[in-house]
Amino acid sequence: MVRSLWTGATGMIAQQTNLDTIANNLANVNTTGYKTQVNEFKNLLYQTIQTETTSANGENKPGSAQVGLGVRNASINTIFRQGAFLASESDTAFAIDGKGFFAVHADDGNTYYTRNGQFLWSLATGGNMLADSQGFPVLDTNGNQIVLADTYVTSKITVTGDGRLCYPDASNNPQPIGIQIGLFQFNNPGGLKREGDSLYSQTAASGQPLNESTNNNLDKSKVVQGYLEGSNVNVADEMVNMITTQRAYEFNSKVITTSDTMLEEANNLRR
Repeated sequence: MVRSLWTGATGMIAQQTNLDTIANNLANVNTTGYKTQVNEFKNLLYQTIQTETTSANGENKPGSAQVGLGVRNASINTIFRQGAFLASESDTAFAIDGKGFFAVHADDGNTYYTRNGQFLWSLATGGNMLADSQGFPVLDTNGNQIVLADTYVTSKITVTGDGRLCYPDASNNPQPIGIQIGLFQFNNPGGLKREGDSLYSQTAASGQPLNESTNNNLDKSKVVQGYLEGSNVNVADEMVNMITTQRAYEFNSKVITTSDTMLEEANNLRR
């Protein structure tokens, strides 16, 4: 009976984590570049009540009797499905059509990766630096900060589909200026570690970043200026998942109250 109490408790704990994940997805439904997360569950150890070779009559039998001991969260996986493109009036708004990530250099000295292309031009030593909304410099294909001389009018900068920065010449025709926004892919993007603020860091599971400009074996991503990639959270799916999670939580709660009632009945037999 006590076993059923603990089993119901593991179910409630697992479903609470599942609800927390769903709530986070819904909270970030309007977060640029956000990727939805899903819970994966696994069952716990089994306790053998009878072995395969014993029965109540001492006879051999083909199968054993085992009782499961509950459930736990195995992992919380990120779904890197393409989000919808949202038009923006900003000249430094960029969406990625494909599997690539932008790279930024954070204050802690590490390089992080993001799908959030809400950039801006920031004053820096030597000119204007392309930075994300937190002020972290955006990196080019060589891993360097993108800094333009003061002679450039940033509002006239355009970006091609492969991320090359262009500036109008004397005939007002955009010409590449030798700088290309870096786009990077991972063999296993699901292995990336979330750092918050729409940033990811590489791990042993994700593998090393693959530079699209130097790796010809990759399907190239496309940079779309004037758009941002919206969240890929499907509100209808998340609402259905939330209802399912709530019902599962209630069922596990019912297991505990039922076990408590049965224990109470067993106690009363002694009186």
